[in-house]
Amino acid sequence: MKNSCGIEIEEIEKGSIAEKVGLRAGDRLIAVNGHKVRDEIDLLFYGNEPVANFLIQRNKEKMTVAMQMDVAGCSGLGIVLKPFKIKTCRNNCIFCFVAQLPRGLRRPLYIKDEDYRMSFLYGNYITMTNLSDADKKRIVEQRLSPLYISVHSTNTEIRNKLIGNPNASDILREIKFLASHKIRMHTQIVLCPGYNDGKNLEKTITDLYKYYPYVASIAVVPVGMTAHRKKVLRPVEKEDASRAIGTIQKLQSRFKRKHGDNIVYAADELYIKAEIQFPPLEHYGDLPQIENGVGMVPVFLHQAKRIKAPRASKKKMFVTFTGVSFYPYLSRFIDKLVKEGIGIEAISVENAFFGQSVTVTGLLTGRDVIKSLSGIVKKDDVLLIPDVVMREGDEVFLDDVSRQDIEDVLGVKAVVIESTPKGLVDAIMAHS
Repeated sequence: MKNSCGIEIEEIEKGSIAEKVGLRAGDRLIAVNGHKVRDEIDLLFYGNEPVANFLIQRNKEKMTVAMQMDVAGCSGLGIVLKPFKIKTCRNNCIFCFVAQLPRGLRRPLYIKDEDYRMSFLYGNYITMTNLSDADKKRIVEQRLSPLYISVHSTNTEIRNKLIGNPNASDILREIKFLASHKIRMHTQIVLCPGYNDGKNLEKTITDLYKYYPYVASIAVVPVGMTAHRKKVLRPVEKEDASRAIGTIQKLQSRFKRKHGDNIVYAADELYIKAEIQFPPLEHYGDLPQIENGVGMVPVFLHQAKRIKAPRASKKKMFVTFTGVSFYPYLSRFIDKLVKEGIGIEAISVENAFFGQSVTVTGLLTGRDVIKSLSGIVKKDDVLLIPDVVMREGDEVFLDDVSRQDIEDVLGVKAVVIESTPKGLVDAIMAHS
């Protein structure tokens, strides 16, 4: 019979407090300070005391271990818990990217996550369509804030069509509940032409604005579509993007005058599609939605202006690559380095795997990179791979092609670098 009591400790970091008091990988953490532990959130929340009393089960024996908390709190104890089972999405969104993936990719890519814990811990977006009363109670009691909410439209009929769930509740009612308990939210609207654009987009933004400052930011991002999509949906074209930015700018002006905060932001991809110049970096405030593609390009451009070109051997040749949409911005920085005498070239890689409509760098596959760089890179070149194409914490592309595979096939040295001007310059200096 499987032991469902508590949660298993997957790893104890060497030299940590947990190791010193005798905790081991494989122990089960049952409770902290008398409270049952279901996941790492409970560990962090209930362990936030000067002294934490851990109830541990090792095989059939239970024991209590007391630990003095230092300034790092539970996050610095060196305990890594086994991941919790993720709640999955029951919606059938017409724009769902997971549903547009071809077969043959690694299994985690097909998980449709709809878990408020992942939203709190990692900034994953949720629709709030599978929250139980117990979940809501926990969010309030443990102050799980901020949360990241996919709204799309505040018109229930339109929203339910978009998320493919006719039984989804009124999203504004859920937003109001969280705001009434002072839970902060970052929200997003996936712009789908013909559904939630035009007047509906403006109304959705103004409806969400009513709950400011608890609705702390609103991002408008264009729908992403691969060549493998089954549902008919019109992509965001230049005119759609331009109209959306016009709506956003009008509302930003109003919000800025009243609060000194723009609140609503257009994703970088909208500016690129509309062929409109990016606003200055200060426009984005503290970059609340940079992980959602809002402000990434302006940050890069800002950093590129201020970084000095390194002194590097002119004999060494470097090659890097990017997606089609970011190429014009990267190439400007590369031109600056070339003028300083550095041998470097940037290659624009088209996405044959997902389709040419997918132009972001983060969705490039190893096979497409190999195809694009074959015949371009030479034996003694150094290939600089932006880390955004790799699985987090690993050196593997979406299609399981590894950095080592790239080296073996192309016959060059390949180095994974931070996707910033500094990351590029540091790599050039390190490998010259």
